[in-house]
Amino acid sequence: MNPSFSVVISVYNKEEHIKKTIDSVLNQTYDNFEIILVNDGSTDNSLEVINSIKDDRIKVISTKNQGASECRNTGIKGASKNYIALLDGDDLWDEEFLEYIQRSILQYPNKMVFSTAIAHKHQNKTVSAIYSFKQQELTKVHNFFESSLNHTILTGSSIVFKREILNTTGYFNPSIVSGQDTDLWIRIGMHYDIVFINKILAYYNYVSGSLSNTTFDISKKPKFDNYLEEETKNKSLKIYIDRNRFPLAILSKLQNNKERFCYYKKSIDPKNLPLRQRVFLKLPKWCLKLLLKLKSLNGKKLYYPTN
Repeated sequence: MNPSFSVVISVYNKEEHIKKTIDSVLNQTYDNFEIILVNDGSTDNSLEVINSIKDDRIKVISTKNQGASECRNTGIKGASKNYIALLDGDDLWDEEFLEYIQRSILQYPNKMVFSTAIAHKHQNKTVSAIYSFKQQELTKVHNFFESSLNHTILTGSSIVFKREILNTTGYFNPSIVSGQDTDLWIRIGMHYDIVFINKILAYYNYVSGSLSNTTFDISKKPKFDNYLEEETKNKSLKIYIDRNRFPLAILSKLQNNKERFCYYKKSIDPKNLPLRQRVFLKLPKWCLKLLLKLKSLNGKKLYYPTN
């Protein structure tokens, strides 16, 4: 039996991008899907753009601004199909995205979570994500933690999962303002393997004003303290979380938050970090800021403020 998909698109002030995002779904070669558009209290013309698109497969839910986690949770709960596909309101799918996912579901009927390779679209160039593994096959089953040490194999615009996994993993955590994706991916990775399609079928659109690129408040980031016990039993989980603690330790130092810096640094096993990162943890704030300035001159995405 062919799978059917609920495509959950979260929207907050995406009037410049949302039509292209929706069109990238409507143009899919595999058309057994519905679109759940959650307008999270947008203050621009996003809702007007959404309502201008007439298609019976589109369902629009408008809420007050709840944040990314609750927005996605609302869309998932409003979905009616067996498989949930997430897509951010400024990202894009290749027209064959769902077709490749459908084929993989039929190929791996006992697997629950699927994803594809992605590329990052900047203003003047598109850069393919670089993963920490070599995959010659089109599709392969991966352990999430072992395969996400460089670039995560799950993203908010490439993941598709059977909705029943939420009975085990739970939903997005609304208390995490920025980094809620990583938190859910951890819970997924603790219970499920990932079927990864080694073909770029999703495009992350780098928008300088988006939440992930402007939220630098360390208090709004995850502490990963819910997984301390599991880390003692799962080596790959421990390594993965330590790699994610590292940038938060650096951000804490840049914000002069000694308490958070000490918390993250104390939680990290240095053996789980590359030598370069171990050195960075010891650098003074002024040196880190200089290195970030140099990186920004090359037009690379930064995960820290430079001022």
